[in-house]
Amino acid sequence: MNYNQFQNLKLSALGFGTMRLPQKADGSVDEALVAEMTRYALEHGVNYFDTAWPYHNGESETVIGRILSQYDRGSYYLADKYPGHQISVSYDSAAIFEAQLKKCGVEYFDFYLLHNVYEKSIHTYLDPKWGILDYFREQKRLGRIRHLGFSSHGSLEVLERFLDACGEDMEFCQIQLNYLDWTLQKAKEKYDFLTARGIPVWVMEPVRGGKLANLSAEHMQALKAIRPQESGAAWGFRFLQGLPNVTMVLSGMSNMAQMEDNVRTFSEDRPLNEEETRLLLTMAEEMKGGVPCTGCRYCCEGCPKGLDIPMLLSIYNELRINRNVITSMRVEALPEDKRPSACIGCGKCSRICPQNIDIPAVMKELTGILAEMPSWEEVCRQREAAQKG
Repeated sequence: MNYNQFQNLKLSALGFGTMRLPQKADGSVDEALVAEMTRYALEHGVNYFDTAWPYHNGESETVIGRILSQYDRGSYYLADKYPGHQISVSYDSAAIFEAQLKKCGVEYFDFYLLHNVYEKSIHTYLDPKWGILDYFREQKRLGRIRHLGFSSHGSLEVLERFLDACGEDMEFCQIQLNYLDWTLQKAKEKYDFLTARGIPVWVMEPVRGGKLANLSAEHMQALKAIRPQESGAAWGFRFLQGLPNVTMVLSGMSNMAQMEDNVRTFSEDRPLNEEETRLLLTMAEEMKGGVPCTGCRYCCEGCPKGLDIPMLLSIYNELRINRNVITSMRVEALPEDKRPSACIGCGKCSRICPQNIDIPAVMKELTGILAEMPSWEEVCRQREAAQKG
């Protein structure tokens, strides 16, 4: 197993993310299989385990905590997260944190994150009314949190605002980073920014929820011609091995085959060369489809509604690939008059677009896509009901 240094700790380059644990037919977590996967991970040098309050409707924390309790507490690092990104009428940091410690059966968390600081939740995290930052600063002082950081699906501007406000408290940042999102979600800019700020990067969604592990036959054939021994997932991990500020790569493994393949990949460091990287990024462009927006922003100058059209087009492209509520949350964070539904179809944007994109038609389609998706508030209510049930 490869290891990376984080302060005085030696962390396995691969972390076991517990958001996509194997499930039984009734939807509950297959604890026996998770126990087998955890044993294999520890025996092969994986020492970082990541969970969160909403994963598997609250079952993830309990299951991984129960399994890890069978091992020496000093043999692994456990990470959990505070769900300040979930929509609620109030936020009780102490109640959640105490419950998490109890569910995981531990007296402290090695790593603790403020979960998904994005356009809407940043206000919750920074609002002194809730005292979230003060509470977790105190838990760190008491040794109940060893290292404090945050995760984010937000924009680069959100990262900058948050770190400007409390960067002295944040030891690491977890972002969605892979060769598809390198440009699609501007992960490159986020990675460069965090690196410049001296913030180590933790990676989530390294293979985009499996999309980059299950490539088309054409793409896989091209990759096999260069590295015949590597799986599709391995190519995604090798891309990340070429980024020196990536300290931790989390993989949400759902079966033993994925665990074995990932452990095999991280047993050696084989980053991509320039030609291989170009090939992957070219493939990523082919996967995107969607509209060919270059972000020139000419369309914004004459928009009577003042819409951030390039941002909305990027969300459209992303939802075409995967209708993920994490993406639609970014639209919900906008005022009503800045959402795609506010487009009046005047066509000024299309007339000036160098790529000849029919922007009003895309705004209409995007509005329809969003209408078919559950709101983030609905998702939060469902998760809360499932945990109570």
